[in-house]
Amino acid sequence: MSREDLAYDLLVETLQERNVDVEATTAALKRQVIETPSWGYADSGTRFGVFAQAGAAVTIAEKLADAAQVHKFTGIAPLVAAHVLWDFPDAASVESVPALAAELGVRIGSINPNVFQGRDYWFGSFANREAASRRKAVQHCLDSIAIGKQLQSSVLSLWFADGTDYPGQSDIRARKRWFQECLGEVYAAMPESMTMLVEYKPFEPGLYHTDIADWGMSYVFCKALGERARVLVDLGHHLPGTNIEHIVAFLLDERMLGGFHFNNRKYADDDVMVGSINPYEFFLIYNELVKEEQDPRGNPAVEYMVDQGFNTKKKIPGMIQTVLMIQQTYAKALCVDRAALAEAMGNGDTVSAEQCLHDAYHLDLEPLLRRIRREMGCPESPLKAYFADGYQSRIEQERGIRSGAGGLGQ
Repeated sequence: MSREDLAYDLLVETLQERNVDVEATTAALKRQVIETPSWGYADSGTRFGVFAQAGAAVTIAEKLADAAQVHKFTGIAPLVAAHVLWDFPDAASVESVPALAAELGVRIGSINPNVFQGRDYWFGSFANREAASRRKAVQHCLDSIAIGKQLQSSVLSLWFADGTDYPGQSDIRARKRWFQECLGEVYAAMPESMTMLVEYKPFEPGLYHTDIADWGMSYVFCKALGERARVLVDLGHHLPGTNIEHIVAFLLDERMLGGFHFNNRKYADDDVMVGSINPYEFFLIYNELVKEEQDPRGNPAVEYMVDQGFNTKKKIPGMIQTVLMIQQTYAKALCVDRAALAEAMGNGDTVSAEQCLHDAYHLDLEPLLRRIRREMGCPESPLKAYFADGYQSRIEQERGIRSGAGGLGQ
């Protein structure tokens, strides 16, 4: 027996002792689907500037090709989020996408309108006091729905930079009503197959108030719209000390959690790699998600999306690393001894209950994950295999450093 097979057998024995169904866990991991963002393959930066990288993607064709590499080496990232203004400069660029994506083995995931960069949105989009600016923002979202139909997308993902800098600058209640009106028009235009996800953020760019500042505000807007509107949780969009797993559990129980933007933050909305700052928090979030997956009542699907900006990491290996972190964390959450945890909770045994989570979090599941990747036809060590493949050096040489490489680089 090889060392690798021995490690796998020992792990299986440990999992079985902890009441983990290894076959069901393996099947769940093989079904996992992660969406990566087109803008994650393009140049990005901060408010101080854009930091160009050799090989960064410019066109939607290049972004899809790079995303296909991530899926090729991980096997669980077939979806690519599209940002309308950054990815589709004209009608022709939209028409070519379905065939190109299919050829590369990926497909378009969520459609993301852009109502925060234009000069007309200086004082807001849906909450702008100028009716013409609100009309422009709504029309862009309607156009984005049309693009989503063309690309067979089932998710319209909305984030708004609307807010104010100073007290008295604008009527907060009037802005709320404008938002309700505009969201209602957009929601009514969506096909039955499409879900609206509404993101929130406590601050920035508005320094005094943000129109959709927390999960409760997003919840209220979505609840008023209908069953196909749900809350999107961006892990970086929370104030320090926020118990995100509590929010996730609450929204799941309300059947109002629609999706995630996976990332991490140290101070504010830093957009660093998910799990890089507080991996145990990420595990606790996934613990709630796995509990929901195993709930027999059958809740609405949750979209798992990455939203990160790689300034110092190279784009594709950074994204592979991200997907692997998500896979590993999901696997650990699947390996919680649910029977022992329930018993400890029922007995009021706090120490044993917490230990059930610690035991799963500290598991080395690499033997299981390596076998799953092999069975899925993927490299057992995706990051190592990607660097050995030569794709990174090829695109750096062929593309070089260019301007207009998507997102903030436009």
